[in-house]
Amino acid sequence: MSSGMQASPGAAAAPTAGGARLEVMRRRVRFSRLALWAAIASGPIALAVAVASSTPTVRAATPAQPAPSRSTTAAAEAAPAGYAQLFVSAWLRSTTSDPSSAQARLAQSMAPSVELPESAGAQAGPASVTVLRSARRGSGVWSVTVAAQYTDGTVRYYAVPVAAGASGTSFAVTGAPGVVAGPGRAAVAKSPYGVSVRAGDLTSAIGRFLGAYLTGAGEVERYLAPGVKLSAVSPAPFQGATVQRISAAETAAAAERVPADGTTVRVLATVEARDRGGRWPLAYELALKARSGRWEITALESGAAQDGGSR
Repeated sequence: MSSGMQASPGAAAAPTAGGARLEVMRRRVRFSRLALWAAIASGPIALAVAVASSTPTVRAATPAQPAPSRSTTAAAEAAPAGYAQLFVSAWLRSTTSDPSSAQARLAQSMAPSVELPESAGAQAGPASVTVLRSARRGSGVWSVTVAAQYTDGTVRYYAVPVAAGASGTSFAVTGAPGVVAGPGRAAVAKSPYGVSVRAGDLTSAIGRFLGAYLTGAGEVERYLAPGVKLSAVSPAPFQGATVQRISAAETAAAAERVPADGTTVRVLATVEARDRGGRWPLAYELALKARSGRWEITALESGAAQDGGSR
């Protein structure tokens, strides 16, 4: 045989080894079939064992858990409203004629570069200083508007530039306050309480509840719906409370009789409260629910009235 037709010993050995492996696999298949038929003949228990033993085991790879990400949260920058309020209060009570006073030293410690006011006589300080708004002008830069009210009723508004540290624990007044115009009056949405409620079961329930709530005449619990918890004002600030007018958002509140159980209404009650000093027009938003022929209080939301108080 020529050299081109001769096969190398390695090439001949490869098919021989492959055939041997194929024969082993065939024998295993035949053995598994015989075992399966024998198990069927032996009964269901043996069949289950045979199937379990002949079924190849597949191991699912456990997915890699993502590493927890580390997020760095910067400290929230605090609005320096209180700092500006304290500075203006001290600054308005200071004068160049007495730079060593406690108020002058406080103002200078908070704003060393800001000059003190100069007055011909004693500097009359404001009766109160109140923060109106804080506006952020940039990173760590704020403008705080405060209102100073004097005993004669006049009010002045000041805008104070303040710098805030990154941690929110350090502040500095960066310039002298500026007198600015006061805030304008915002447009008020129409009141949702457009239904007038006449005297009846609803007005009576509200009157008794507010009497107990404001004057301590009785317990408020007896007028509350089941599960509602509400404490009366303590100590009672008034000696008397009279409902002046009730307006509702739903027409069911104006019904002559208490409607079906579960009916809910929202009302605005204007009240005249009286103490030794005089009378006080107040307003309360209430939610009520009908149950067993009576109205019960389910919520008290004072401070959100849009009706202008009593007239």
